[in-house]
Amino acid sequence: MELRVLQYFLAVAREQNISAAAQSLHLTQPTLSRQLKELEEELGKQLMVRGNRKITLTEEGMLLRKRAEEILELVNRTEQELTRCDDAVSGDIYIGTGETDGVRQLARTAKQLQESCPGIRFHIVSGDAVDVCERLDKGLLDFGVLLGDIDKIKYRYLELPMKDTWGVLMRRDSPLSAQETVSPRDLWDKPLILSRQVDNKSGLYRWLGKEPAELDTVATYNLIYNASLMVDEGMGYAFTLDKLVNTTGSNLCFRPLRPRLELGMYLVWKKSQIFSRAAELFLEHLKSHLIGQAH
Repeated sequence: MELRVLQYFLAVAREQNISAAAQSLHLTQPTLSRQLKELEEELGKQLMVRGNRKITLTEEGMLLRKRAEEILELVNRTEQELTRCDDAVSGDIYIGTGETDGVRQLARTAKQLQESCPGIRFHIVSGDAVDVCERLDKGLLDFGVLLGDIDKIKYRYLELPMKDTWGVLMRRDSPLSAQETVSPRDLWDKPLILSRQVDNKSGLYRWLGKEPAELDTVATYNLIYNASLMVDEGMGYAFTLDKLVNTTGSNLCFRPLRPRLELGMYLVWKKSQIFSRAAELFLEHLKSHLIGQAH
């Protein structure tokens, strides 16, 4: 399977049309069709269904599209790292993270590093813990920011001093908004909006002291912005981390939990990870910055 053919396949998947894809690739339509047919024969799978006006991917085609994108992204990163000029540190650093105010610390370090090495660029990839770990394992990320428990056997890590505090996002006209904190019993009969992350939810269920079936979970979310809209529309109370939603001047407010529930934060990377010079410098600067804060 050649990289060139993967690029052809992705172009067809993107355009959903052989003629349009051939034009974008500067190929003739018969040439592109032949390459795709040979790819299917090589893999022994049908990758696409050819309709009169539109091409749709089969299940195997959708899997190949995902893997092809990952392969080409990794190849592109490798080429960029190997062709950088040696006399100045430059390059791209990829960091995967969920929604957390702890990213602010990484941003401070990134800004300081760019002042001395302006050729370094940072790319933040948002996702939950499962997404981040999957991309780390495939070599698509240099670092990941994980909250709560981590696999310390699988990853090397740097424990960050910041902790995220759980609480409830609610409307200001909610009966619970008059309280400074929220207890489990306050929420037993309330409509709840929970993060879709399994690890986060299991911790919240332990805090609530109830089984999932005993609670009124009306919705789940991936991005807290979307959850905040549901709260604003009166759908329920959203469990979230502090400082993710700016409630100043809004119809919403945040109340921390009682007893307090916190998540530790870690910067992690693969044990077999081979860092670029830019990634090495970032890690060195972050460690130095954290030591300076400790003193």
